[in-house]
Amino acid sequence: MKKVISLLIRFIPRKYLQLFSGVGLKALGIFYAGSQVECPICQHKYRQFLPYGRINPRPNALCPNCLSLERHRLIWLYLKEKTDFFSAQLNVLHIAPEPCFMERFERQHGAGYVTADIESPLAKVKMDIHQIPFVENHFDAVLCNHVLEHVKDDIQAMSEIKRVLKPGGWAIMQVPFFSPVPDVTFEDASITNPRERERIFGQDDHVRLFGKDYPKRIAQSGLIPEASDFAKAQAEKFGLQQGEIIYLGRKAQVGC
Repeated sequence: MKKVISLLIRFIPRKYLQLFSGVGLKALGIFYAGSQVECPICQHKYRQFLPYGRINPRPNALCPNCLSLERHRLIWLYLKEKTDFFSAQLNVLHIAPEPCFMERFERQHGAGYVTADIESPLAKVKMDIHQIPFVENHFDAVLCNHVLEHVKDDIQAMSEIKRVLKPGGWAIMQVPFFSPVPDVTFEDASITNPRERERIFGQDDHVRLFGKDYPKRIAQSGLIPEASDFAKAQAEKFGLQQGEIIYLGRKAQVGC
């Protein structure tokens, strides 16, 4: 199973996986019946989640029902426990939207929920994150999950997120970290060979390897960085990666 999933996600474009993988994985979930882990997004329980990953698939990672991964379940728990995301109607920009979230978030926020991507057929708006096509001070929240490792200029992208956030607004901006995590983020635009990118950056469509300086990079964009390990006690129950941190950038209030 690990080898099959690895081959599928390495060689089938993301937009096609998003469109067609759901039915087959739901059927596969029958063989994972149990109650040892629970997806907080769709409330389905399994003896374990499916493996997922391009080179060395992670065990207990992918929910067969809603296709959530560890990071999606972590974000859901953060939104539920630490924000008013599910108790208020907000203007939300969701960049590179994940299928496990979209319908649920739209039910909550209605027309205020905007999905955007440079290529995904699931998104409402086609958008380059370096030039976000919305006026400043428009969104209460921005979700940008595992996007900044793909873009030409992550600082510019985060600066654009800051521009469109309202004062006091916040953005969740998760990025991948590969062990051993370097002290300083590494990027080299001259590395274009897909296999070399995979070796150095962890994936063939990544252009940087984030380091421990990630909060400083958030601050460079003008956002106020925040980090939280709030969910570590829930990692086993919900199939979270041990030690994963939620990273936010918050826009300062007017006058601060």
